[in-house]
Amino acid sequence: MGCGVSKSNQFHKHSRKAIRAAVLIQRWYRQYVARTEMRRRYTWHIFQSIEYSGEQAQIKLYNFLGYLMDNFTPSSTERNLISHIFRENDVCWDSEWERYFCYKNIEVPEVYSGPHLTFPLTVEQAVGLLEAFRNKKQLHSRYVLELLLETWKLLRMLPNINRISTCHSKEITICGDLHGQLEDLLLIFYKNGTPSLEKPYVFNGDFVDRGKDSIEILLILFSFMLVYPCDVYLNRGNHEDHIINLRYGFTKEVLTKYKIHGKRILKLLQKIFSWLPLATIIDQKVLVLHGGISDTTDLSVLTKVNRHNYVSALRPPKRRVHSSAAMSIDIDMDDDLWSTSKIYQRRASLTYPKPLGPRECFHNRSLQDFSTRIKANMENELENSKRREVILAAALNRSQQDILSVSTDSVSSDNVKDEWRQILDLLWSDPMNQDGCMPNEVRGGGCYWGPDVTEDFLNRHNMQLIIRSHECKQEGYEFCHNRKVLTLFSASNYYDVGSNRGAYVKLGPDLVPYMVQYQASSMTRELTARQR
Repeated sequence: MGCGVSKSNQFHKHSRKAIRAAVLIQRWYRQYVARTEMRRRYTWHIFQSIEYSGEQAQIKLYNFLGYLMDNFTPSSTERNLISHIFRENDVCWDSEWERYFCYKNIEVPEVYSGPHLTFPLTVEQAVGLLEAFRNKKQLHSRYVLELLLETWKLLRMLPNINRISTCHSKEITICGDLHGQLEDLLLIFYKNGTPSLEKPYVFNGDFVDRGKDSIEILLILFSFMLVYPCDVYLNRGNHEDHIINLRYGFTKEVLTKYKIHGKRILKLLQKIFSWLPLATIIDQKVLVLHGGISDTTDLSVLTKVNRHNYVSALRPPKRRVHSSAAMSIDIDMDDDLWSTSKIYQRRASLTYPKPLGPRECFHNRSLQDFSTRIKANMENELENSKRREVILAAALNRSQQDILSVSTDSVSSDNVKDEWRQILDLLWSDPMNQDGCMPNEVRGGGCYWGPDVTEDFLNRHNMQLIIRSHECKQEGYEFCHNRKVLTLFSASNYYDVGSNRGAYVKLGPDLVPYMVQYQASSMTRELTARQR
């Protein structure tokens, strides 16, 4: 029995040591996890701060250059240079642009091994294009321009806000930011299937920039939209903007991949971006937009704006001043006569006539000649005075008409600025936890809006949910404002490998969001997209 007691004591002694060791390991592991999580959060905030400060710097730089451009003289070479960069003053008919973007004179060499396209596109061609990009092949510039031209023609027929229904399909799939990460799009199509009549998609903006495959993502989405124009919907994001593209890589990517025709492709994409719809409404209850709303957002206003005028959402479009022939006066006089002060100076010269010539000339003339000259000069001055009176009256009348036209233009300008602010808020805003609405000084554009603004907006428009993107989330999605705002982000590994998951949402007739998360890897390209 003594031997049994000693064995029991030894067992309890060893078990206490094991428990103590397990507690130490557990404590160490918890500290390690806490340190790792703290490091991850700090890294996350640093990357996000860098991202937002970059956007803010880009907006400030654009506003600064815009100010310089507005204050340069029209003949200044610097103004021409900045206008060439900003590309906002192009006044051409769409037919003229189509001739400029013509692809028929571009030949495809026999050694070209990439995909060939014929229009109208077929499903097989769209899937073949997807597979070609998965295998890192490049589409020839002739087909790129042809595909973009067909896309531009289609987008010009679409409304500002698309309205779709779940009654024609079981579910609608909504994707957030992709940012040029083709692996994420391939993984979405692998898990969920490619777009079809039974599987409609809504892509919620920010297709380009930062990633290395932005042009490929655009061409894939455009090709499926051309095949299924009633089942693939694209919303504009804040990165569908040529000014933002200059900083975040898309412009450089296109010019690198298409060295000969890259500028034409970029110009056509600039047109396409301005024609992308601003939002999508599902079953009249769910609003899908890229950024967010503000306390002034009104869908009735957004449905009426000429969205293509806002080539860049960073500044309101400039009002072009056209001279009117009816306002001009056909009088053969110097331009300085239009100056009121100079008119009065000329009138005052009647009282003090100009000298008649040198003294020697004066002495050689007779008194009669002198009096005749004085009389003739006075008659001429009186006649000129009458003409100047007419000009002065016309100038005053013209100034009054200009004042009236300026007041009318100011009303029009106010309307344009109101529309511009609504579009800016739609593309750049972010939600916040506290009530109210305030300028988004972190990004430099849009606003922060609170739960009360969401509640008021949904009540006014009889809706129940807002789905937006624009912000990277660690899990790929995040609810806020009492689950009435859903942020959706589809670009995984956005800041770094493992930094975040991507996600997409599926909406059925019950309009209850079903979230699907994923994380792309280097092996994603080996997966084959499937069509269901």
